[in-house]
Amino acid sequence: MAVDPSARVHASAVIEAGAVIGPDCEIGPFAVIGPEVTLGRGVVVKSHAVLTGWTEIGDDSTIFPFASVGEIPQDLKFKGERTRLVVGKRTRIREGATLNTGTEGGGGVTRVGDDCLIMTGAHVGHDAQIGDRVVLVNNVAIAGHCVIGDDVIVGGLSGVHQFVRIGKGAIIGAVTMVTNDVMPYGLVQAPRGELDGLNLVGLKRRGVERAEITALRAAYQMLAQGEGTFLDRARRLAEETESRHVREITDFILSASDRSFLTPK
Repeated sequence: MAVDPSARVHASAVIEAGAVIGPDCEIGPFAVIGPEVTLGRGVVVKSHAVLTGWTEIGDDSTIFPFASVGEIPQDLKFKGERTRLVVGKRTRIREGATLNTGTEGGGGVTRVGDDCLIMTGAHVGHDAQIGDRVVLVNNVAIAGHCVIGDDVIVGGLSGVHQFVRIGKGAIIGAVTMVTNDVMPYGLVQAPRGELDGLNLVGLKRRGVERAEITALRAAYQMLAQGEGTFLDRARRLAEETESRHVREITDFILSASDRSFLTPK
């Protein structure tokens, strides 16, 4: 056990031998820190949180009460192999959230990026890859092997099917089941997740130029109504566009997918 002298550890907390507690960390009452857990600088672990497994928490992150971080995967194929969970800097993991380590068959690492907000009761499954500035609202369930791009928001009580990819800047409405890939900047809603436009509010909040938003609107219409199959339209759009944001969409669509795509109405 290596606890930096500047760390503040409550007398009732359990820190197992082998754990590494960085400078200026704060460990609350009845928290449990397992033997393979590493906490960066300034990490706050509040009362009754449990951090276990081969888990790394980035600087200035906060783990709220009753969160379970780094437990083994919910996968019947898991046989105790040594796998990891890596959480980035300044990420907040709220009450009752659960984040699992990876599996050997899925690459061995579950990752959560910087500046994320994992809200109450949310779940991040094994081998999921979560980008930066992602918000998972209360009771969201991210299944194994999902890939969630930067700046994505997933609304409360929503579920994302295993192997689904959600592209950068997309937004998923509340109480939505997402079973297919979502293109970057897409807006998905309805109980059985339908692609219903672009995340225009998110684009404007991030200061995307009007010309780029106009190009995205035109691209969406072409994907919805152009000639040929969805992939044919994406290939043609990739050849014609000069927009960086549109290019992100076409690159996403034309890359490998295990779940096909949600397509425009």
